[in-house]
Amino acid sequence: MTAADVPPYHALLEPALQAVFSLGGSASISEIVETVIQLKGMGLLTNSSRGVWALTEEGTSLLTDPSMTDTHRRERILELRAQYLNDLRKVRKNSPAQDDGQLDGEPAEEPTWKEQLLEQLMTIAPDAFERLAKRLLREADFDSVNVTGKSGDGGIDGLGVYRLGLVSFPVFFQCKRYRGSVSPSAVRDFRGAMAGRGDKGLLITTGTFTADAKKEATRDGAPPIDLIDGDRLCELLQKYDLGVQTKTRTVEDVTIDNAFFSDI
Repeated sequence: MTAADVPPYHALLEPALQAVFSLGGSASISEIVETVIQLKGMGLLTNSSRGVWALTEEGTSLLTDPSMTDTHRRERILELRAQYLNDLRKVRKNSPAQDDGQLDGEPAEEPTWKEQLLEQLMTIAPDAFERLAKRLLREADFDSVNVTGKSGDGGIDGLGVYRLGLVSFPVFFQCKRYRGSVSPSAVRDFRGAMAGRGDKGLLITTGTFTADAKKEATRDGAPPIDLIDGDRLCELLQKYDLGVQTKTRTVEDVTIDNAFFSDI
């Protein structure tokens, strides 16, 4: 970029001021940049020439109409912004082949805590993930949990004894870190590794299970396999406070008792 490509200072004042106005009177630099882009998409600003931004007719009318209060202007800007973002979502839905999955000017969606947790699980070492599974099973009332993870063990990662009242039984488990879906073949292979050794199996993954995999897990005539997908895994880690901290926030609802003051 050369000096000729940078717009003059005065050309930046108007769109910056309008951006701050639309944001309620204050904004960070990144918010101003994003809002200027959005104001263009909303039809309130235009940059018909390089580096020069100008108000459109609607933008000028919005700011100069004497019948409009500041509150009405902000409400109108919010309406236009909502319409603009809705149009962007429609375009995004009809145009999935985006390089970064996000359109220019569209606010980036914050990943959910489950998405962040699953991403974290994908970065830890395989043996660390197995140890995490071991600790999770212990928290969930399993006894004598051992991680084997030996080569040639048919995909079995460990064994634990689950106690249900006065009854206990061994449960083999397998841990799979997948970003996608686990197929029914993985369920069949796991069941095959258990053959002759036990009848209870638990398959844990960071991904999801296909509909066919779920059917295979409960197929008639075959030992059932319990499935824990990424979503359920996150919930269990949250339940047992394993790497997930849940804080309860108290929101105060304050009202004024006018009768109190009138009786003083």
